[in-house]
Amino acid sequence: MTILYPSPIFGPVKSRRLGISLGVNLIPADGKLCTFDCLYCECGFNAGQRPLLPRPSRSDVSEALEAQLLKMQAEGQLPDVITFAGNGEPTAHPDFPAIVGDTMRLRDKYCPQAKVAVLSNATMSHKPQVFEALMRVDDNIQKLDTVSPQYIHLVDRPVGSYDVNEVIKTLCAFKGHVMVQTLFMCGTTSKGISVDNTSERFVAPWIEALKKIKPQRVMVYTIDRETPEPGLLKAPVAVLDAIGQRVREAGFEVSVSY
Repeated sequence: MTILYPSPIFGPVKSRRLGISLGVNLIPADGKLCTFDCLYCECGFNAGQRPLLPRPSRSDVSEALEAQLLKMQAEGQLPDVITFAGNGEPTAHPDFPAIVGDTMRLRDKYCPQAKVAVLSNATMSHKPQVFEALMRVDDNIQKLDTVSPQYIHLVDRPVGSYDVNEVIKTLCAFKGHVMVQTLFMCGTTSKGISVDNTSERFVAPWIEALKKIKPQRVMVYTIDRETPEPGLLKAPVAVLDAIGQRVREAGFEVSVSY
């Protein structure tokens, strides 16, 4: 069972990592548009979820967000965070930088204590205007599941060109204004190929990449919902905790979500 989110605003929802989160979905509500096609994506595979509706416009997003913040204000429950997430990669929206500006303005007006977060797969973060917008948000959360090109092309399945070393350079360029999110899992694909990235072969070079990036925080997590590819398994709690401990020992703040 795949999950598609309303657009342009959804929630608030209780996030494992972020608290009470009001979602901003820059993808149409009837499908998925993403620069990755991850085997574990709760929204399903790209090919089976192509939207027919257009992306929400900048004005659509601003008007819907303000209406929802007014409603939450009247109910006395404002969000802990306004999160760009949803049915695909938010930074791929052509008006992403301007929408971030509108969102920051509305946050400052209605809930200045809330943070603005972006959950991204880092495929667009090298673009100057996207990079600048990500530097403005409070929580710039970028994905790095591994440093193995083979694993990335097996599991994350980038739609366009993707060079993990170039991505790491971009993450370094944030100069600490970045959080790294990494999904660990076990199991195999339907063809019997291992997707386990919890072994030393994957964890050690990933930690070395973290030392270069110097993120303000690392988010370690595992699959939480049904995946479109059968055979994928949650990483065991003890394994996640052990990885989290290694990240702490490397000098970084870390959160571990099961």
